[in-house]
Amino acid sequence: MQRLFKNRFHAGHLLARRLVAYAAHPDVLVLALPRGGVPVAYMVARELDAALDILMVRKLGQPSQPEYALGAVSGNEICFLRRDKIKSSGTDMATVHAMIDREKAELSRREILYRADRPALPLHHKIVILVDDGVATGSSMYMAIRSARSMKPAKIIVATPVAPRASRKVLARIADEVACLHSPLSFISVGEWYEDFRQVSDTAVMHLLERRWTQLTQAEGARHSGVRVFPCRQ
Repeated sequence: MQRLFKNRFHAGHLLARRLVAYAAHPDVLVLALPRGGVPVAYMVARELDAALDILMVRKLGQPSQPEYALGAVSGNEICFLRRDKIKSSGTDMATVHAMIDREKAELSRREILYRADRPALPLHHKIVILVDDGVATGSSMYMAIRSARSMKPAKIIVATPVAPRASRKVLARIADEVACLHSPLSFISVGEWYEDFRQVSDTAVMHLLERRWTQLTQAEGARHSGVRVFPCRQ
């Protein structure tokens, strides 16, 4: 099988090409789903000349098969449960509630760590591009859409390098637009489409968010001073 993406940065570069209509738009905001979505979103934000922020979502994985999503929970306390999957997996609700509490605690930890005292960017009336490194069942992205929608953006665009056709169709019904580079019928995992799909660390997430924030701050300062600044291509 052909691996379509060298790594997440390469995937983000290709995804930015698909989203070129939103380049340099003052109301565009790129939101990454940590952790794997951050390198992809960093490239999208940089190449579209847009701000980058995070939207905290955690998948509720089946205890015996963590990659199999029973639902998801977001940082603003919204919870989505796939009750048919919970029933078919034989997972009792006491276990599900324990999972929710555990994931909420992890969301809180990551929110504090990643933001480093920077406030969340307001979504009201913004064109929000939600980015992940891939979609499997779609539970996390579905949760991200619901969470973002509660903050009244003007438009929500789902952007992902790869998603199975069925999941893409579901997301297209609840998002305003879906940008996806590859939608195979046969799908095992997101990682099968990448040459390098190593885990993204907390440190890497913090570094990329800080780098994009610094780039925008320097560009803003240069605009006020009349100096022309070109984006770094590292």
